Amino acid sequence: MIILGIDPGSYNCGYGIIQVEKNKVIAAGCGIIKISPSLTLAERLVKIYEDMNTIIEENKPDIAAVETIFYGKNIKSAFTLGHARGVILLALAGKGIDIVDFTPREVKKAVVGNGNASKEQVEYMVQKILNLKLTHKLKDASDALAVALCQFNKKKFRM
Repeated sequence: MIILGIDPGSYNCGYGIIQVEKNKVIAAGCGIIKISPSLTLAERLVKIYEDMNTIIEENKPDIAAVETIFYGKNIKSAFTLGHARGVILLALAGKGIDIVDFTPREVKKAVVGNGNASKEQVEYMVQKILNLKLTHKLKDASDALAVALCQFNKKKFRM
């Protein structure tokens, strides 16, 4: 089984892929869809959609785990992120891929054991669990791997 984890973003969209066999992760990879801030929102959404389709075609995931939107203080950012997330869901649904959603709190709890864990704690645990060395530039990709691990744990432990 191949699980695609996605940390949606309108400028940096992280994705992480884990391959699972017999309840064990045997391979992992990740990356970032980088979007130029000089593009209009519509142009950024097209880029996300096109790149997401390429990622899906290259990796052929069986299921996708997508992080839900965290609403902070800026409502405009939440709406923009919602547009990006919608385009991602469209790309996945268009390819017939099953989609599951996880809140940031669920992801943190699944990976660190604490729903209030910091981003640094999540990044550290992802690297330890998957035996990867990620650069700071791949922070969004690390978050996406955490989302994929959340789905892996859900299936493994039937949460």
